[in-house]
Parts: sequence; C-alpha cells; structure tokens
Amino acid sequence: MLLTDNAPAHGHHADPAFLNDIIDGLSRSPKATPPVWFYDRRGSELFEAITDLPEYYPTRTETALLAAHGADFAAAIGTGRAVVEFGAGSARKTPHLLRAIAPAAYVPIDISGDFLHASSAELATAFPDLPVLPVVGDFNQPMTLPAAIDDLPRLGFFPGSTIGNMEPDAAVDLLRAMRRLLGDEAKLLIGMDRIKDRDRLIAAYDDAQGVKAAFNMNLITRINRELDGDLPIDGFAHRALWNDAKARIEMHLEAQAPLHFHVAGQCFRMERGETIHTESSHKYGARDERLLLRAGGWEPAMEWLDAEGLFALVLAEAA
Repeated sequence: MLLTDNAPAHGHHADPAFLNDIIDGLSRSPKATPPVWFYDRRGSELFEAITDLPEYYPTRTETALLAAHGADFAAAIGTGRAVVEFGAGSARKTPHLLRAIAPAAYVPIDISGDFLHASSAELATAFPDLPVLPVVGDFNQPMTLPAAIDDLPRLGFFPGSTIGNMEPDAAVDLLRAMRRLLGDEAKLLIGMDRIKDRDRLIAAYDDAQGVKAAFNMNLITRINRELDGDLPIDGFAHRALWNDAKARIEMHLEAQAPLHFHVAGQCFRMERGETIHTESSHKYGARDERLLLRAGGWEPAMEWLDAEGLFALVLAEAA
C-alpha cells in the first residue's frame, strides 16, 4: 500500500538549495559541487545504468550479499521494524531485505521525487500488505519521518556505499543525524566499499561505454536547464582519478579550453585544464569503517563480505 501524504509537492521552479550550492561551488577555488545534484530523473536513470556495467562491481556484489544472507538478517534484526532507506533511488536491492525481515513499514527517502514515487509504487505492488511511505527530501538536511512509524523500532538502510561520497567529517555528522532520527532502539545496515586495486577502481568510475561520463556531464545539462546556465557541453570532459592520500576516487569535469559562462546571471571563468570536482567516493578498510561508525554513534555488531573482499555490509546498533 503506497501512502504519499508525507511527500512534499514537486515544484517546477529552480530548487533554491541547488542554486545556492552550484553558485557557491563554482565560486570556490578549486571549484567543487555536491554530488547530491547528480540525481534529477535523467541522472537517476543513468546511475541505474551504471549499476549494470561490467566494470561497476559495487551494486552486484552488494545485491548478492543481500540475497545470500537473508536468514542472517532475520536472526540479527528481527521482524516488525520500520525500514528507513536513505537515498532509495530505484530500490532494486531492497526487496531482498524486506522479504528477509518482514518489516512493519517501509520509508524510502530520496531527493528525486519522480523516480522515488515510481519505485515506491512498484514496491507497494510487490508487497501489498506493507505500508510504503515515501519521503521526498535531502537526507543530508534535517527531516521528519512519517507519523505512522512513531511507535515502531527502526532499521536504517543505507546501501550502495553512499557514505563514501562524503568527506569523513560530513559522514560522521550524517551518521549522528541518522542516530538521532532513528532513535535509541535503532539498528543500521550500511554498505561500505573496501580499498582495492587502483585500476579496478578507476575502471568502475570511467567505464568503456562512457555511462559514468554521461552521468557526470548530465550535471552540466541540469545546470543549463534549471539555472539558466550556458555552460558548453563540448567544453568539458569527464575525468576519474585515484587519490591515494585520501583513499578515494574523484570525479571531475575538466575544461578543454578557456571557458566563460553564466549561471543564474552570474559570470564564471575557467582555464584550460581547470576542473569542477563533482564527486568523491571514499573507500574504507575494516578498521576505518568501525572507527567511522563509532564516531557517528553506532556500534558495529556484524559484518558480511563477499569472497573477494570487495564490499562490506555492516550491521550496527545505536550506541
């Protein structure tokens, strides 16, 4: 059953937060924009295509873990919780978890309203007895959960190693915010990508088909469409690089020539070779992930890894 009263209306005007983040990011030196703005409808569709790429191991590895360990999740989590999924997207992995733990409600949260409502409707059809309560919003900002789950213990679900897109201090802040939002009896099931061979990481973020490049470049298209921008699409190229000192993959949009463009009436310039840093994806070792969770107010309880040690699913409890 799909219940949408808690989802705000999706307006047609430019999101003021989008405008502020882009103007602020382009005004910096070096230029950088938050990855949350990749996910308009087209960006969400492109990301789903990325998850099917042969080079992009995280999604299929995590999905296999979710499919294989249902009995473990049932034993460790129990039934009757409200599952709150942060950044739900298409929620393709979620049915494995829902079937395993028989929750009392499902609350998917995502910034892309159209995409969220489509995926929520599909899940409501697949699980007709499960209340599905989508919330359109940015989980990096303060939010309120639907009143219908006020009396239920919660399981936070944060798959996809999305935590890696944040600087460590911001990741800790988000984990603390999740801890406050989900309450004292909460548990958190979180996906975390492991540090591994550089070439394998680069290939996952710069695939042969160019889908990740299209995903990165779609940000320019969105800025032009929603913020009255005139950034030249052919003036930029997708770049992915491994920053070993910070244990992260970085995505950049690199100027191919000196550029002069406008966004919302403001003028910006870039030199040839200058970049806009659009995303970081931090990778964690076993000790790093436990330190991060504890700093965020969660005590790691159990962990599941694939045979190659590429990806970890960690179950933590509110500390």
